[in-house]
Amino acid sequence: MLPKELISSQAIARRVNELSKDIDSKLPAGPLTVVGVLRGAFMFMADLVRGIPRQQLTCDFLGVRSYGDATVSSGVVEITSDLASPIEGRHVLLIEDIADTGLTLKYLQELLLARKPASLHTCVLLAKPTLPPSIKIDFVGFEAPSAFVVGYGLDAAQLYRNLPYIGAIESTKA
Repeated sequence: MLPKELISSQAIARRVNELSKDIDSKLPAGPLTVVGVLRGAFMFMADLVRGIPRQQLTCDFLGVRSYGDATVSSGVVEITSDLASPIEGRHVLLIEDIADTGLTLKYLQELLLARKPASLHTCVLLAKPTLPPSIKIDFVGFEAPSAFVVGYGLDAAQLYRNLPYIGAIESTKA
């Protein structure tokens, strides 16, 4: 049985297009390094960067794990793959699939800021309304539903990433 559709592929495409334009107009001019958080943000990032009309845009990735195969965060952030290139002195846009507890996002923001970028901005596809106010997010696609969401890159035990929409599954403890 497929997950129940919560956000359609058409709504996602419209919002990603809006975000691309907003990001391009609000971020400092010039070269931009977009850092995607693997694996959940890969689809969102691919669609987003195609809409940012900068000639000097580079892409890099961070591999991170905090959920494993569970639907509840372990509370521990583990870097599984680091950036391939230095970001010192560069404008950086961090792309994340979902800001749930804010733990991973805060950790990554601190990690990247320690590497002395010229600026650091954050864009998430989904943000929970319960995020602590101390978590800074510059660009948000959608408010995250209270359900455990999958699709458009988000997964449950590595499944459902290929769905073109955001859907809900029942949460399981692991």
